[in-house]
Amino acid sequence: MTNIDINSDMGESFGRWRLGDDDSMLRLISSANIACGFHAGDPSVMLHTLKGAQAHHVSIGAHVSYRDLAGFGRRAIDVPTDALQADVEYQIAAIQGLARATGAEVRYVKPHGALYNRIVDDEEQASAVVHGILAIDPELALLTLPDSMVGTLADRSGLRVFHEAFADRAYTHEGHLVPRTQTGAVITDPDRVAERVSRLVSTGDIEAIDGSRIRVSADSVCVHGDSPGAVTMAESIHRRLSADGIRLASFTQR
Repeated sequence: MTNIDINSDMGESFGRWRLGDDDSMLRLISSANIACGFHAGDPSVMLHTLKGAQAHHVSIGAHVSYRDLAGFGRRAIDVPTDALQADVEYQIAAIQGLARATGAEVRYVKPHGALYNRIVDDEEQASAVVHGILAIDPELALLTLPDSMVGTLADRSGLRVFHEAFADRAYTHEGHLVPRTQTGAVITDPDRVAERVSRLVSTGDIEAIDGSRIRVSADSVCVHGDSPGAVTMAESIHRRLSADGIRLASFTQR
């Protein structure tokens, strides 16, 4: 590859509670997944983040989730499919409305947390997400894991589908993300994270938690904005990719 997208979860503060350093991260990434108020974020935070993304020419995505502020969207929740579709539509509509108020444009959807993981395999929940996107804006792209159920359904429906890998999350040898409850699931060493991204971009593979190497098809690489030292990790990735002659470019511009 001569270019790669780096995405990060943004706008996850709420009221007086602050999470992450969005202003710094926006200088280091090319796509921002902005929380839509269901797992984090509020209208003021969303507006601030949208303006920041626009100022730094960062592509904007709707980071939709289960309705779970207390659990940060990382708890498994059983939601009827019609209710989930309505929740997805509501969140996309909310961020699109605020984006229009700032002159920005939402270009893609990336589900968050427990919803993201659930729709890798759950066809009913995946279908609800896809139909929610289609109902609001079929021009939006979807960012998800390779070989996921939601990606398959979205592709069949005519949505553009892009795939991502995770710089700061460990993988099993089957290519799944290691659950956050397991030791070693989140990688915090900036140099190790940068090396993983460099190798992924150059060879298309990444080291699994057991030391094996697995193939990962990725249009984008995610650095979680709430990870410890997220900005330091993003800076390390930025330096390494620059040294490798790789430029940042949002997948939505391809």
